[in-house]
Amino acid sequence: MSSSSGPLNEELQCSICLDVFTDPVTTPCGHNFCRTCLNNCWTNTQTCFCPFCKETFSRRPDLKINTTLREVVQHFKKQLKRGISEVFCDICDERKQKAVKSCLTCPSSYCETHLEPHHRVPRLKKHKLINAVENLEDYICQKHERPLELFCRDDQTCVCLSCTEGDHRNHNTVPIEEESQQKKNQLVQTQTDVQQMIQNRMKKIQEIQHSVEKRKRNTEKEKSARNQLFTDLIRSIERCQSELLKMMEEQQKAAEKQAEDLIKELQQEITDLKRRNTELQQLSHTDDHLHLIQMFSSLYSRPHTKNWTEISIDSDVDVYSMNKALIQLEKTLDGSLNKKIGQTGLKCVQKFSVDVTLDPDTVSSSLILSDDGKQVSHGDIKQDVPENPKRFDFCSCVLAKEGFNSGRFYYEVQVKGKTEWTIGVARESINRKEKITLTPMNGFWAAILRNKNQYKACESPPVSLSLKVKPEIVGVFVDYEEGLVSFYDVGSRSHIYSFTGQTFTDKLYPYFSPHLNDKGKNSNPLIITPVNKKTALKYET
Repeated sequence: MSSSSGPLNEELQCSICLDVFTDPVTTPCGHNFCRTCLNNCWTNTQTCFCPFCKETFSRRPDLKINTTLREVVQHFKKQLKRGISEVFCDICDERKQKAVKSCLTCPSSYCETHLEPHHRVPRLKKHKLINAVENLEDYICQKHERPLELFCRDDQTCVCLSCTEGDHRNHNTVPIEEESQQKKNQLVQTQTDVQQMIQNRMKKIQEIQHSVEKRKRNTEKEKSARNQLFTDLIRSIERCQSELLKMMEEQQKAAEKQAEDLIKELQQEITDLKRRNTELQQLSHTDDHLHLIQMFSSLYSRPHTKNWTEISIDSDVDVYSMNKALIQLEKTLDGSLNKKIGQTGLKCVQKFSVDVTLDPDTVSSSLILSDDGKQVSHGDIKQDVPENPKRFDFCSCVLAKEGFNSGRFYYEVQVKGKTEWTIGVARESINRKEKITLTPMNGFWAAILRNKNQYKACESPPVSLSLKVKPEIVGVFVDYEEGLVSFYDVGSRSHIYSFTGQTFTDKLYPYFSPHLNDKGKNSNPLIITPVNKKTALKYET
């Protein structure tokens, strides 16, 4: 292909299949694609859009073949097959004729007229003829001045027959045509891989755009819900409403900016890959064997691009971050609004549920664990347990096997029918061999029930909690980095209490104490219950 055909080839190339158009059709936005490619792109999708500029169409366009463009494509293909040469005959004296062949033995290029002796004279018939090329000296061995007819696979270089009798003696050499064909086959495979990479990146762009659109819908939905919530607030917290809405807008803008940057990076990779694909396409169809081999190493290797498999845009609105601010304002809210906030907060934190199992190496000898490690109760007789530095020797309590030193986690405990209990989290370095005082300073963040209806948060001093409903299942949520420990009544879906502004340095473990049996009055076990996934935060797509 002549150099002038390169840009034209790109203009007549479908951006989906990366080949010259077949039955080209035009979208309302003015871009062209193969009819089959575009129909396949719109298969199993509710929204039709241009794969190139991403413009969305309200209804599926009625695609008709662009006959003018099809004729141009057909003319281009005919010209491409002719392989018009721009090399001129070395023998013509006056008006130079275009050369049709170059002789590696002479070495010279000949037009049809001056090539005739090479077809007639027996001695000339033995010369090596190739399609006309300008840089004929590149096809001649500089050391022996003989045609480069062989390829040395040991040294990965083109050689002449004389080379095989010297430096390349006993090397693995094959005819240059054979090596060229092999590399051409490899280039075809690389081209296929590049095309697949382009398709994957175009698909990733669609996924990112869909995520941004989904997030925008979720943001609007959440803004509407929050606006309704804030209508019930007193005027003293109207400023909080404005700040939270601003936070939501900033989060959306940040998501859109992230998506824009990712799309730009993907589009740049697609542009680079298209350029690479065009070079591969031209090289895989060339008859210039030496040029193919010389360019092979730089084009055959897989392009160095980013792995986009795990990269995506989070389409969920960060309700949790906004809910933290509302918790701080809890005391200013009336009962009904407090319940609404608790419902929203619980839905949010339940997304971070973890599987918790009680650790028999930590359990006090007065407690009894179930075989599955999900229940603990107080026994009338102390158990015979082995010594263990992790075990509680003085107090009737137990830790979970699972500890956390980062991130967020949530679990739920059934306390139904009990008159006393303690639930929360404790740091790993707590004192397990003496009497325990439950305060954050001592490494405990807990809520307790005493005497059937006395609920307290174990601050210093303790904070009495006025609960309108007696909890049957208590949820515990921890945000390690934010220093937050929150308790929820799962049944009424309300917020009980939060420790805020804490600083965690040790690993944190879920902490449990069923307290004394009290002659059967408090015999019910604490039961770690699975979180009901149906209550977790969900958004309509």
